[in-house]
Amino acid sequence: MRNIFLLLVVALITTTTQAQYETYKMNWQKIAGENQYNPEAVWLQDAKFGIYFHWGVYSVPAFSYEWYPRHMFMETRKEYHFHKEKYGDPKESGYETLVPLFKAEHFNAREWVELFHKAGARFAGPVAEHHDGFAMWDSKITPWNASLMGPHRDILGEIEKEIRDHGMKLVTTFHHARNFQRYHNDPKRNEKVDFWDQWDSHYPYIEGMPTLSDNPMLRLLYGNVTAEEFYNPIWFGKLKEVIDNYSPDVIWFDAWLDLIPEEYLYKFVEYYVKESKKQGRDVVICRKQGDLPLSVSIENLEKSRKQNIEPRLWMTDETISTDSWSYTEDMELKTAKDLIDVLIDVVSKNGVLLLNVSPRADGVIPSEQREILLSIGEWLNVNGEGIYGTRPWYTYGQEPTTQPEGSFDNHKEFLKVKYSPKDVRYTKKGNTIYAMTLGVPAAGEVMTLEAFAKHNLPAPLSVKQVSVLGTNQPVKWSETQEGLSIEIPIINGDKAVSFRIECE
Repeated sequence: MRNIFLLLVVALITTTTQAQYETYKMNWQKIAGENQYNPEAVWLQDAKFGIYFHWGVYSVPAFSYEWYPRHMFMETRKEYHFHKEKYGDPKESGYETLVPLFKAEHFNAREWVELFHKAGARFAGPVAEHHDGFAMWDSKITPWNASLMGPHRDILGEIEKEIRDHGMKLVTTFHHARNFQRYHNDPKRNEKVDFWDQWDSHYPYIEGMPTLSDNPMLRLLYGNVTAEEFYNPIWFGKLKEVIDNYSPDVIWFDAWLDLIPEEYLYKFVEYYVKESKKQGRDVVICRKQGDLPLSVSIENLEKSRKQNIEPRLWMTDETISTDSWSYTEDMELKTAKDLIDVLIDVVSKNGVLLLNVSPRADGVIPSEQREILLSIGEWLNVNGEGIYGTRPWYTYGQEPTTQPEGSFDNHKEFLKVKYSPKDVRYTKKGNTIYAMTLGVPAAGEVMTLEAFAKHNLPAPLSVKQVSVLGTNQPVKWSETQEGLSIEIPIINGDKAVSFRIECE
C-alpha cells in the first residue's frame, strides 16, 4: 500500500501542468477586517515565552549546522569533504541517503513537552519543514516525510497531542520557500558554487549532483519541479495540510516569502484566518523582513532585539547554542542566565521570545540543554509573575549596557552583549510594576530607579510597597526626587532579581 501511495503522490506532482487558481484582489486589510482578525492575539501577549526545535535529517551528520544539505554539494565547503569521507561522494550519496539514518529511536513526545512545560514555555512545536524538503508530519503531498521515511512516525502529530494535553499552544515553523529549484534554466549560474551562489534556492543546481536529477522522487526532495507545481500543491498545499490536520496556533515563517508570488501568500493567509475563526481560535502569523503586511502578521527578528518599546507585539527567535540551530557534536551553549536576561529584555519592549533547542538525531535532548531549560523554568516559577500576562510600562528600563540595532545583520554583536545588575527592565500588571535587575545587585547597595522620579512619570504615581519575588525579606525603600531608592537585601543566586512594586 505504501508503494502505491508513493506512486500516486509522485504522479500527482509530476503530471501537474498548469494549475488553475482564483484571481485575488489582494486587499490585506480586508482579510483582517472581514474576519475581525487581530494578529496580536491576546494569548500570545500573555504567553511571552515559547520553545521550538530544529530537528530533522540534517541532524544526522551532527556537523557544521542545519544548512548541511545545501553545503554538502559544494566542493568549496567543509561539509562536502566531511560527507564524502563519512557517507560517500555526494554525486552518488546525496542527502536522500541520510534519510534512513534519521531514526529518532529514542524520541518521546511526552517527555519533550513535559520538559518544555517545566521550562516555562506557554507554546511549543517543531520546525515543521526546513529548507531541505523533508516534512515532519504525515503528509499526503510529499513522500519525503517522517511518517513514511526515517522515523516512520508522525512527529508533528505526536507533539501536537502532548501540547494540547499540557494546555499549551502549538507553533509550527516553515522554511520551505527556498526549497524550489530556481536555477534550472539560468545561464548565469556558477559552475563552481560557493556559499552566496544560487542564493534563492536551498539546493545548488550542479551538473552530476542528485540536486538536478530527473528521478521523480528526487525531484520532489530537491525542488526540481515547475513553478506551478511548487506554489500549489507543494508550498501552499503543505501549509493547508498542517492547518487542516493539526490546527497550529502560530505559523512562523523563516523569511524568503518574497520568493513566493503574492497571490499564494494571500491565499494562505485568507485560508488560515478563516479556518481558525470557524474553530473559534485566535491564531498568529509571524514573519521576517517585511514579507507580509503587519495587518495580518507580527514581526520576527532573529538573534536580535528591539531598542525600545514597540507599539505592536513582536517576536524574536534565539537558539540555545552560540551558533548552530541544529545539533552538532561541538556545539557551545549559552547560559541560563544570559537567556533569562534576553527574555526579560524582550518582554520589557513588548516582545515574545521563541527559544530553539537542538535534539540529537536519535531523539534525545542532551542533558546540558535540558539543564539550561530546567534552570529557566526554576527562575520562572519564582519570577514568572513579572513576565506572564504583563504589559510594557511607559519605559522599558535603565542601563549602562548598550546593544546594537535590532537586526539579524548584527546578530554577532548581540551575542557579545552581557548585561549587569545595573541594567534594569520594567513590566507592568495592573497597579504593580516589576523592576528586574539583569543580575544580582550587592547586598546593602542603594539602587535608584530613575523611572519613578516625579519629573519622569507620565502620570502621578505613589508607591505603597516594595518586595522581592521569592523571598520574605523586608525591603527598605524611599521615594526621592531622583526616583525610587531601594536598599538591596541579601539575595542568593546569580540570575535576574524581580522587585515587585505595588503602586496606587
